[in-house]
Amino acid sequence: MLFFPALMLNRLTKLFSRYIPPSSILRTIRNLKMERCVVRCVPRESKLTISFNLNGSNKQMLREQTEPLGRALARIANSQNKAKKSKPNKEKTDTPEAGELEISLRVNETRVPEDTVNARAWLDGAVLHIGDIKYKVELNPPTFTLSELPKSVMAGFPVCPKLEIEFGDLKLSKFKWFKESSPNSHISGDQDSWMEAGCERVFTPSNQDIGLKVMLKCTPGDGSRFGEPKDLVSSGVVEAGPGTCSFDTRHMFTQKISNESSLRVVSYNILADIYAQTDLSKTVLYPYCAPYALEMDYRQNLIKKELSGYNADIVCLQEVDKGAFVDSLSPALDAFGLEGVFRIKERQHEGLATYFRRSKLRLVQQYDIMLSEALKTDPLHRELMEKVSTNPSLKEKIGSRSTMLQVTVLQSLCDPSRILCVGNTHLYWHPKGGNIRLVQIAVALKHMEQVVTEKHPGAGLIFSGDFNSTPSSGLFQLVCEGSVSENHDDWASNGPEEQIQVGLMNPFQLASACGVPAFTNYVGGFQGCLDYIFVEPHVLQVEQVIPLPSLQEVTTCVALPSVSHPSDHIALVCDLKWK
Repeated sequence: MLFFPALMLNRLTKLFSRYIPPSSILRTIRNLKMERCVVRCVPRESKLTISFNLNGSNKQMLREQTEPLGRALARIANSQNKAKKSKPNKEKTDTPEAGELEISLRVNETRVPEDTVNARAWLDGAVLHIGDIKYKVELNPPTFTLSELPKSVMAGFPVCPKLEIEFGDLKLSKFKWFKESSPNSHISGDQDSWMEAGCERVFTPSNQDIGLKVMLKCTPGDGSRFGEPKDLVSSGVVEAGPGTCSFDTRHMFTQKISNESSLRVVSYNILADIYAQTDLSKTVLYPYCAPYALEMDYRQNLIKKELSGYNADIVCLQEVDKGAFVDSLSPALDAFGLEGVFRIKERQHEGLATYFRRSKLRLVQQYDIMLSEALKTDPLHRELMEKVSTNPSLKEKIGSRSTMLQVTVLQSLCDPSRILCVGNTHLYWHPKGGNIRLVQIAVALKHMEQVVTEKHPGAGLIFSGDFNSTPSSGLFQLVCEGSVSENHDDWASNGPEEQIQVGLMNPFQLASACGVPAFTNYVGGFQGCLDYIFVEPHVLQVEQVIPLPSLQEVTTCVALPSVSHPSDHIALVCDLKWK
């Protein structure tokens, strides 16, 4: 295939136009460079799509796969003739374009019979002839079905495009990043208005790029061929970042992915946007936080940089907005090798997300439940439900909670005998809800016991999340010490009218992998440890706990969240080694 730069093309046209009619020159150049005709034909669908460009207009036709080719060609001819009639014919010419166009589909110069059905006619490599223009048919080429850049781009923070591909693989696609040579230089359209800046799927602008727009030229591929490239230009310019963030020092401990015998685990309540954007949050809960730092686009930049810098193998997130999971987190973490599953809360717009590293783990099964629904309907919890039912007030309050337990079973790729049951949850938040949380944790533990004994015998357990329980709580005692008595103070946490007496046993032997930090939640009115990663010491040994930010770092801007920290919680990060 030959390619004529615009300058050379102009010179050739001027040179030969003295001797050859311009229309003949145009036809000659068209024949040198064959146009593209993209056909999307999927067996499970009833229709196929034919797309090509004719006279500067993009044509896209939807035809039945079982329709004879002749009808599709007639439709192309009909649409072209209508377009010609709608234009005033100022000059009569004797070129073929002025008459009826000859249209055919050929394979190796042989016409495809017009009674051939579309699904068999439009072969890869066939040539569509429309007059003197030839189109090479590309059947199901790699194609981006979705391609977007994030709205907010900040210096020092990774720009992760949202890309969805069909008939291809993002890992086999091409990426080339550009930045403006000077502010607004792209408006001129000059060839030198863009400067090449990177060739990876993710690009991190520097402080020198502040005030400039960035562009991504991405080409979908499948390893043997490439589809139509897309040019994506940022909607805004690169903005200044906050400088040093609370997690920058922590990233020094997680610069490399852990080895095959280890797993790096993260648990993090990232503060749902539906809570951060309320008037209560802005005026009462976080009045010390700059309003722009509570905006979703700003916080997502920080969250993506923080999570990607941990190089984790398993990431359990709480308070994940559905939109953030789909539009921001998953595209970003996918680029860093992580695949995720999401479980939304009933009657809510946020939920739980568990990500895992594709090169080390594979998804086996999910066993998610709503804790209140499981308590009510699963015979596994019949005895506990009978105890709860003795107190109608407590029963009603527990039943109204939409608290979820996300249970994801993963298998090690290097040693298939290693199976993990990963529990992720965010329990009831109210300070006086210790009794409710005890019921919730009892249901969660019983459910996961069934998973590792009946569904996947021998699987190890990692149980992480925001438990809204301090180390002095009955919940922490139950999980780490193995039992809680029927007389524990938490059963009366909301007064005698909601009190029941139940002794609970933990079927697992668990320990807090990150110990008991002074705080994992630090807001203006509360500081304490509410988040944990519980593990079975006989299955996984703690190799390293990534130090949490210091009190001085956390209080630089009074409390959390802040311009340098995206949530009111702090991520727990630890390295675990298989035993």
